[in-house]
Amino acid sequence: RRAPRRRPVTRDDPERFIIANTGLGAPSLVPEITLHLATDALPLWHKTEEELAEEGLPPPFWAFAWAGGQALARHLLDHPDGVSGKRVLDVGAGGGIVAIAAMKAGAREVTANELDPFALAAIGLNAAHNGVSVDVVAGDLLATDPPHDVILVGDLFYEKPLAERVLSFLRRARERGSTVLIGDPGRTYLPRKDLVQLSVHRVPVTRALEDTDIKRTVVWTLP
Repeated sequence: RRAPRRRPVTRDDPERFIIANTGLGAPSLVPEITLHLATDALPLWHKTEEELAEEGLPPPFWAFAWAGGQALARHLLDHPDGVSGKRVLDVGAGGGIVAIAAMKAGAREVTANELDPFALAAIGLNAAHNGVSVDVVAGDLLATDPPHDVILVGDLFYEKPLAERVLSFLRRARERGSTVLIGDPGRTYLPRKDLVQLSVHRVPVTRALEDTDIKRTVVWTLP
């Protein structure tokens, strides 16, 4: 299949950029969901990262179905009772795979939160393509106390300062009575001692990004 023609990165039209620079595909572990994904991982990552840096934007995390997100999405689809009928927040939603899975699993409403305007656009495009409605909220919510029944986090424990803020946010949410679900393939700053394992998944991943073909990935909860 012919790769889509790449367009320069600008803030002005992220939806057009995403459509032109990705292809529609289903992640291996979650074939029920189709996303706009990078068709050639490293060239898109490196070139887009350089251009995004010039625009003051983060790398294109939204263009990949990371292991933690895939595992968490799979868990939600296999255990819909965890989100069915509930208000759900997906923090650091990337391209929206977890938020979309939550809606497909019967959540009453799902909010997907991101900082990157390209990720926000990708969530909107991906949700529409999968026939679900997801509320998209921009900005940093880690200092806030959202009133959701379930908080979802996929693959956010890769940097220490971010991991500390995420854990503090999740602890506050748990104290308020929210259920916390985390998908993570063993990133460096995952606070395992504070978590309880719910399910284990072997997730096919891109070797160019993960240095392996399969990531053992766990879905955890904060007790």
